[in-house]
Amino acid sequence: MEFTRPERLHEGDAVSVVSMSWGGPAVFPHVFNAGLQTLTDQLGLRIKESPTTRLGSGTSGSDPRSRAADLNAAFADESVSAIIASIGGDDSALILPYLDAELIRASPKVLMGYSDTVTQLVFCHNLGLVTFHGPAVMAGMAQLRHFPQAATHIKAMLFEPTERFSYQPYSQWVDSYADWNDPRNIDSVGELRPNGGWHWLNGSGVATGRLFGGCVEVLEFLKGSRFWPVADFWNDRILFLETSEEKPSIDQVRYWLFNYGIQGVFERAAGLLFGRARGYSDAEKVELDQMIIDTVVGQFGAKDLSIVTNMDFGHTDPQWILPLGVLAELNNNEKTFSLIEAAVA
Repeated sequence: MEFTRPERLHEGDAVSVVSMSWGGPAVFPHVFNAGLQTLTDQLGLRIKESPTTRLGSGTSGSDPRSRAADLNAAFADESVSAIIASIGGDDSALILPYLDAELIRASPKVLMGYSDTVTQLVFCHNLGLVTFHGPAVMAGMAQLRHFPQAATHIKAMLFEPTERFSYQPYSQWVDSYADWNDPRNIDSVGELRPNGGWHWLNGSGVATGRLFGGCVEVLEFLKGSRFWPVADFWNDRILFLETSEEKPSIDQVRYWLFNYGIQGVFERAAGLLFGRARGYSDAEKVELDQMIIDTVVGQFGAKDLSIVTNMDFGHTDPQWILPLGVLAELNNNEKTFSLIEAAVA
């Protein structure tokens, strides 16, 4: 299947900010406004808020139909070049039945977010569009001033496309923010830690495949539904998974991986990437790596599958943008991970 790429972004383009799940902008407007300022001041974009963007629970903002209408309208708006989630949550799958598939398919735009926004990324990707797993306005964009490497990455990915893009580890990372209940903590982050590098656990040679994935817990919301990919979708995919701030146990992650194995995903896929696990100690990360090998290679015999963990995406900052549907390459010999086609047109 060929995937349609959206047009690259330019300074001055309009971005629609949509709350597809939790109404975080209503609860922590100071953090939301900091994220909007990043979009305007650092990336040169213009903001168009949707009607429900700043509405909290107990209002029309919590109605799945209203949230879906806002997303449909953002795709229909010819003046909008990109759509970015305000933040994640835990119920965005409820809006999927109300999305206008034909409208969205005919109006490709940069659609970006992570965590609970993965349900929209998958929905639109299943329509044949490239979608973007990356920072949200409140979680990622608001804190961007701390991570100049990440700002450069965003511009390279969305504004200045090249036919080959090599991902690099960020030099430092954090897995916490300051308490948002204190309005003085607009964009503060936790302790900056040195990056220990990626963990190349399995595989040899060069593996290529189209990217697909997201938050492992959120993807569970879609399994067994009409929104889940069919079996041959997984052929030559590079599946990327990451865990949320809720820190699921290693046994729980094993159960989820076991389910992918039973589906035959590891027989068909070209690679498996795991994001840096938020909240895990170094010892727990070692245990997580061993569990992945024991499950994917040991139980399901995927001895040729390229597996890399502790990568710079997901619920730690700064995070990469990973475009669903774009062809990527894992070079086990040189220990490199690259896109081998542009993510935007």
